[in-house]
Amino acid sequence: MSGSSPGQCELLLPASNGAQQLINVNGPFAPGSYYLRSYASTAVQIVSTPIETLQDPRTNADKNIVERPSSSAGAASHRVVSKLRKGLGETISSANEKFDIEVLGEHIKLLERSKVGGLIVILIAMWLAAFLLPFSIVAIWAAIGTGLITWSQLLIKRFRKLEEKERIYAPLVRSFQYLQAAVGVYWAALFWLHPVMGEDGVVLVLTFTAAMVLMGLSLVMSRFLRYGVLLTCLPFITIVAGRLSAEGSFASVGMAVTMIVGCFFFSRLGDLIRRSHFGFLHSRAERDQLIVELEAARSISEEARRRAEEANLAKSRFLATMSHELRTPLNAILGFSEIMANEVMGPLNNDHYKEYAGDIHSSGAHLLKLINEILDLSRVEAGRYELNEEATDLTHAAEESQQMVKLKAAQKNVTIKLQIHPDMPQIWADARAIRQVVLNLLSNALKFTPSGGTIWVKVGWTAGGGQYISIKDTGPGIPEEEIPIVLSSFGQGSIAIKSAEQGTGLGLPIVQALVHMHDGTFELKSKLREGTEVIATFPRKRVLEVMPAVPESNALSQGQRGRFVQRSKVPQNV
Repeated sequence: MSGSSPGQCELLLPASNGAQQLINVNGPFAPGSYYLRSYASTAVQIVSTPIETLQDPRTNADKNIVERPSSSAGAASHRVVSKLRKGLGETISSANEKFDIEVLGEHIKLLERSKVGGLIVILIAMWLAAFLLPFSIVAIWAAIGTGLITWSQLLIKRFRKLEEKERIYAPLVRSFQYLQAAVGVYWAALFWLHPVMGEDGVVLVLTFTAAMVLMGLSLVMSRFLRYGVLLTCLPFITIVAGRLSAEGSFASVGMAVTMIVGCFFFSRLGDLIRRSHFGFLHSRAERDQLIVELEAARSISEEARRRAEEANLAKSRFLATMSHELRTPLNAILGFSEIMANEVMGPLNNDHYKEYAGDIHSSGAHLLKLINEILDLSRVEAGRYELNEEATDLTHAAEESQQMVKLKAAQKNVTIKLQIHPDMPQIWADARAIRQVVLNLLSNALKFTPSGGTIWVKVGWTAGGGQYISIKDTGPGIPEEEIPIVLSSFGQGSIAIKSAEQGTGLGLPIVQALVHMHDGTFELKSKLREGTEVIATFPRKRVLEVMPAVPESNALSQGQRGRFVQRSKVPQNV
């Protein structure tokens, strides 16, 4: 850990490549914060745990690429963060003494800044006392004051020389409490040496004023020292209050009571100020703890996310490159099983063998369809799906898809109605991808529409000038909370599974990806027992504008006019 500035903290964490990563933790850290230095090492130690220990080995792309990600990595990160929070919480509870030392350090800073001020106060007191006391007594009293200032500087120097680990609060605070008690006795001696007040009201008022001023100064100078205000004020307040009470007048007794109450009031106020500063240090430490903890959790989550993305990308690349290796044996299985089922090479002489060959062919066709969908989705996710864009008719794609599923719809007694806006221009898109989008949506609607139902296929204009295709069925519908599941890979709705034939759960994700590759939007609306509507929208920039044909006579006249204009622009002096 290093502090680059009073407002920043830097943590040195391990990076994924084995090197070290410097993380800048922004926050108003105090340069002398004991607590931040004490727990930052704990945070770095915990965060430095290798990321491999935070992840489930099953998510390793080299071991099992196709397996879906597990949530154990997040649980491991949660355990590490909980351990970090617990360790830092224990550090807070054990850092109270260091907080006390830091508060004592504030008192020491005040003493360092008050050297000149203390000498000025002593000189002013000497000048006033010279009118009432002999010069020799005043000189001795001033010399003692200078000695007290020297004593305080020696204590400060001793404190600065101690290392942080060597600073023990109890003996240190006692030494400064002795100093403050000595200061209180020092000022009490001046009031003790003061002549009897007698009936002179001016001396009485000056004595009371001087005592109150000294109490205020003691509050300012000793507010960060435990019992510092009381130790400073109590000696001279006892002397002054006693002498004022001895006068016997109502004014003097009132002043004495006021001074005693003021002494305890200032002492309580100083204790509250010290406790408030202690609480401020504690809250600042908790804030710094939270910042470090968040940075540690962010580092863990970013590393885990990066590993998950790498594993997913490796899976997609693997499946995309395995297209030939997976399809070639399946094509052989399909071809030979079809030959056997049709008895092309001769009779099988066994009906069971013929039935088995038909089952092999149908199972292989289903598996090939699943592999094709997985490979298509993998190529899209890996960024290897290339669009061969050309002028494509969305209306023609809808009509062609209807013809392809017309026979199956008749077998299920499902009516397909086309509602196409006339004179729809072509769009700039991949014709194969558009046909796949429409066919997947139409096949999906046909699969989930019960017998006697209806499917509406609409092609038209959007409000922004683009084109859309909408396919709506009268199937069982999808609960609203299951729509994200249906749109995910291999996701299927619970009600749809019960009421329709099984599928791979990849049709909608593939359609969604292909539409997004064409800069379009994909929307799914569904209500239970009413049906589902899927809308694929293509933007206006994909629509090809049809220019009106120019008559031949007009074209000729325009060409002649153009030549005339060109000739007229030639300068005459050339």
